[in-house]
Amino acid sequence: MSRAGAARSSRLPTRAEQAEGWRAPGQDAGWLNPVRERFLLRLLVRKELRVRYRGSALGMLWSYVKPAVQFIVFYIALGVFLQLQRDTPAYAVYLFSGIVVVNLFGEVFGNATRSITGNQALVSKIYLPSELFPWASMIVALVHFLPQLLVLVVGALLFGWLPSTTSALAFGLGLLILVVFTMGLGLVTAALNAAFRDVENFVDLIVMVATWLSPVLYRISMVEEAIGGTIWWWLYQLNPLTIVVELFHVAFWRYSPPVVERAGADPSLLAPGEPFGLWWAGLLIAAATFVVGTVLFEHSKRRFAQEL
Repeated sequence: MSRAGAARSSRLPTRAEQAEGWRAPGQDAGWLNPVRERFLLRLLVRKELRVRYRGSALGMLWSYVKPAVQFIVFYIALGVFLQLQRDTPAYAVYLFSGIVVVNLFGEVFGNATRSITGNQALVSKIYLPSELFPWASMIVALVHFLPQLLVLVVGALLFGWLPSTTSALAFGLGLLILVVFTMGLGLVTAALNAAFRDVENFVDLIVMVATWLSPVLYRISMVEEAIGGTIWWWLYQLNPLTIVVELFHVAFWRYSPPVVERAGADPSLLAPGEPFGLWWAGLLIAAATFVVGTVLFEHSKRRFAQEL
């Protein structure tokens, strides 16, 4: 290499060179990296999907098999054995609309937490914007969410459900709150997990408990009867997962014909629970969590290579 070439490679780029696309090592767009580096993000998403199903005979079919088995187990144990289907019309739709929420929450949260440690070779050996790894994990989780959503829509249609403006708004709002909130948590735990590997074990515990701390398997009215009027009831309602699950119930279950028919005996079936009215609080909590996660991740990412 000539002296001029060596000098050019060793110095920081000038403003003119930065305008042409040059930049100093380590300089990036921060939280805008997933938007600025869309090509790299697509490559990481493809890599994640290929690695996950490498050597698998069923491949993407596992996106149907796992939630189907989970649904069958819960439906038999709670719907049949504990007779929850007797008091909840279209219990299958009620149950699965909550299951798809906690499944997406668990996959985004868990995958984002492990996104930095799981890509240790890339993080420690070459420079890539670190934000791309948890965002790629989130997109992969959304890819797996689509088959579950398709099954939910087909199941709801079989029970006579028809889409409406209300259902579309409830679904869109619920999905937005869920993704923003979970990505915020995932960015926090991804940064912490690079230094403390115990974090991913705590995340697994949180995901396991989340199924029971939101109205997925039972009616929210049962919780109100048990702890209504207490501080625990308010905390339960402000849980973003509770808000999202209730939004999904409004979107796919609450106004289906079996529910409307039973509303003569139980009018509360048509009245959305209080967490539905707290959608604005869920949105604020999700946004605040995302901001905290982004700031912490940006502050920690320059240490990832050394910590790994």
